[in-house]
Amino acid sequence: MVYTLSGVRLPGVPSAYNLGSNGWNSRAADRTPRVSLIVKNKSNSRECGFIPLFVWKIFAGKSYESGSQSSMATTSEKVLVPGTENDDPLSPTQELEVHETVSDNPKACLLISGEIESSETKHGLKVDDQENIIELSSSEVITGEDPASAQLPDAHLEAKAEGTSDSTYETTTSESMRIRGKIIPPPGTGQRIYEIDPMLGSHRQHLDYRYDQYRKLRAAIDKNEGGLEAFSRGYEKFGFVRSETGITYREWAPGAKSAVLIGDFNNWNPNADAMTCTTTKSWLHVVCIAKTNEFGVWEIFLPNNADGSPAIPHGSRVKIRMDTPSGMKDSIPAWIKFSVQAPGEIPFNGIYYDPPEEEKHVFEHPRPMKPKSLRVYESHVGMSSKDPVINTYVNVRDEVLPRIKKLGYNAVQIMAIQEHSYYASFGYHVTNFFAPSSRFGTPDELKSLIDRAHELGLLVLMDIVHSHASNNTLDGLNMFDGTDACYFHSGSRGYHWMWDSRLFNYGQWEVLRFLLSNARWWLDEYKFDGFRFDGVTSMMYTHHGLEVAFTGNYNEYFGFATDVDAVVYLMLVNDMIHGLFPEALTIGEDVSGMPAFCIPLEDGGIGFDYRLHMAIADKWIETLKKRDEDWKMGDIIHTLTNRRWNEKCVAYAESHDQALVGDKTIAFWLMDKDMYDFMALDRPSTPVIDRGIALHKMIRLITMGLGGEGYLNFMGNEFGHPEWIDFPRADQHLPDGTVIPGNGFSYDKCRRRFDLGDADYLRYNGLQEFDRAMQHLEERYGVKEDVNSQKLFLQFMTSEHQYISKKDEGDRIIVFERGDLVFVFNFHWSNSYSDYRVGCLKPGKYKVILDSDHSLFGGFNRISHSAEYFTFEGWHDDRPRSFLVYAPSRTAVVYALVTDEPEPVDVAGTEISIVEV
Repeated sequence: MVYTLSGVRLPGVPSAYNLGSNGWNSRAADRTPRVSLIVKNKSNSRECGFIPLFVWKIFAGKSYESGSQSSMATTSEKVLVPGTENDDPLSPTQELEVHETVSDNPKACLLISGEIESSETKHGLKVDDQENIIELSSSEVITGEDPASAQLPDAHLEAKAEGTSDSTYETTTSESMRIRGKIIPPPGTGQRIYEIDPMLGSHRQHLDYRYDQYRKLRAAIDKNEGGLEAFSRGYEKFGFVRSETGITYREWAPGAKSAVLIGDFNNWNPNADAMTCTTTKSWLHVVCIAKTNEFGVWEIFLPNNADGSPAIPHGSRVKIRMDTPSGMKDSIPAWIKFSVQAPGEIPFNGIYYDPPEEEKHVFEHPRPMKPKSLRVYESHVGMSSKDPVINTYVNVRDEVLPRIKKLGYNAVQIMAIQEHSYYASFGYHVTNFFAPSSRFGTPDELKSLIDRAHELGLLVLMDIVHSHASNNTLDGLNMFDGTDACYFHSGSRGYHWMWDSRLFNYGQWEVLRFLLSNARWWLDEYKFDGFRFDGVTSMMYTHHGLEVAFTGNYNEYFGFATDVDAVVYLMLVNDMIHGLFPEALTIGEDVSGMPAFCIPLEDGGIGFDYRLHMAIADKWIETLKKRDEDWKMGDIIHTLTNRRWNEKCVAYAESHDQALVGDKTIAFWLMDKDMYDFMALDRPSTPVIDRGIALHKMIRLITMGLGGEGYLNFMGNEFGHPEWIDFPRADQHLPDGTVIPGNGFSYDKCRRRFDLGDADYLRYNGLQEFDRAMQHLEERYGVKEDVNSQKLFLQFMTSEHQYISKKDEGDRIIVFERGDLVFVFNFHWSNSYSDYRVGCLKPGKYKVILDSDHSLFGGFNRISHSAEYFTFEGWHDDRPRSFLVYAPSRTAVVYALVTDEPEPVDVAGTEISIVEV
């Protein structure tokens, strides 16, 4: 693969072992058949390129010519910044200024309640300064108020505000010590789900059986392993474990006939360090759900050298050579903590990673508190540079994280962390589950990134893949011990025909240890704050959700097609995560709508905190394929609100799936090729651009306003990124002889053009500013409730009050309440409405706090921000009160109730226009 860290080439190292006869087959992990350019890849070639300085150190002392190609791709022939190909690019100074500032435009503050700090992204800014949320009086909601007059919040109440790092909060070191030996409470009765949803009673037999299996497994773990906490520390028993006297290496490989440890430390001598097979019953058990080969654990102890140094130096390449039923095989240790591919070599090498203390990152900043309102910025380290290179953990830490913070998100979700030999798999074909991807830097540089995020008050969620594994036999777990049943189901049940990957056997004891320990490892060692579990639908059903249309019939969820072992594993991993890390979040990617998915374990649910509301993105793509005249307001509302009561969802208009080559982003669906020529503010727009910019903002706001209790955006989509994602790849040769052309290993489409969103002379900037305003609106304005004389702030996404008062198919108007906010959307392509009456619940005065038509957001300034809207008594749209507004075409406006002034005089029936039209 290509490495572009630090710009240092790693010397090529000739293979010192037999690669074997096993082929290597790689396909990308996108799970939709439409992206055939990636999914159908069967190329056996891999590109080599720049290698980081740390890898050079790993192979220090060996001198080879790399012969690698440059990772720098040619620039696009398309001109993204409107103009001719001869237009002068930004100077380095200009680029730096644009990059460091998402927006310092003070006008952004005018459209949301409260001041948005213009200096949040500066590296030296203290976390406390960033996180002080100004409590505004109602008179300060609207534009023009002096920020200096705003009252600071009560220090005690805000000490642990959501998304902040409280200095009194537990340190990371004390956290690790505290959870060691912690007893996770035993399972509950699991019966409350029938109270929450009485319809589940008709499937009580299935659900009670599922919960009983979970309880039995918990009991077996408690009895045989000392509890779930100890069981999830498998990395302290397996893999390389260093003690004061030496290094112990253990591996579970029940199919192996013999095993030896080879590597740089013993000159790859297959006769030097033979391993023995143990029968230690404290590790190997025969339980009702699994039968583990009691002769399956191989072990070797390497004492320290005479001078006290470890027998295996830090940075040494290591592998385990096994005599297997398939012949001799060299494998990367399953529990390896780091692996690297050298230029000129096809396979990766396992790396013994144990740097000296002075090189290890020491966490300085505690985890932020779990936010009440989750706003996730989905990101990918490698493609997060505006340049056509593979970006690094260090650059993301220093350049991208401050951007995310300034945009107003409170969590960053990082994809492709677990090592994957095929870059174009987007990280979904994992080969080394405990190793962070070496393309982006060292493990300690990743820790530094997470520490910096915590300093900024950002949660860091990991996109974890436990649903399947790469079928790569050279670098991964596939055929690890020469059999297809080690870690996976054997035969067809262990193979995913669409993803071309292997499927775990969740009923196997050692598989449970491996996966539970893997989740624990990332939380404890790297201080991740939670996970987005990929491909959960595939796990929960033996048909993997493929070619199945889930209609909501409960028989689809509870039957023979349900993989109970997999569901029980999901219950176990949520049990472990929430039991040891109460502040951690788990999000499940489930398209099926499995009932009780986000209900706590003790109540009988699976235990996730959130479900990804995947149907919303599909609905928007379906809608965008239609003419404006064919859009149905009712259909849009139904999809946005069609989620299970009391189970939280993360909504999104588009994620990375829609950005992949072969698909289109919302911006591209709306504006297509016009984006290349008409996005400059000093040039005339087109009807296509005007429509696209207006609808792009409306789609995102209504998704955030109605779609769930959390919100997600894929990086770059906030400003309508004009290009798709296309990983560097070679030509693809299909089995039928068809050749799909590659892109010459180009990185031109495998990056994010943040400079476009930052450029205030481009229309992309208006879209970015609107997205920023949306996030800060949710952060800074919500429902105020007096409880014991204390003021609480609840963001509108988490407010229990949600009421849709209008979905007019003729006017193309949607009106709804969320908290004390009233949202008015006019999707009509040409009609604007004066004195349009909208219903509301509470009496009083309303003011505009967010307006998609503002010029800062690329609009036409048709909404007055100085106007005050007083309610009329009397029922309208099933609401007890109403007020009159101006609703321009293709515009979304949010109105806030001003609560600190006397209620207006009842003027019901009096038609008075208070809006300048």
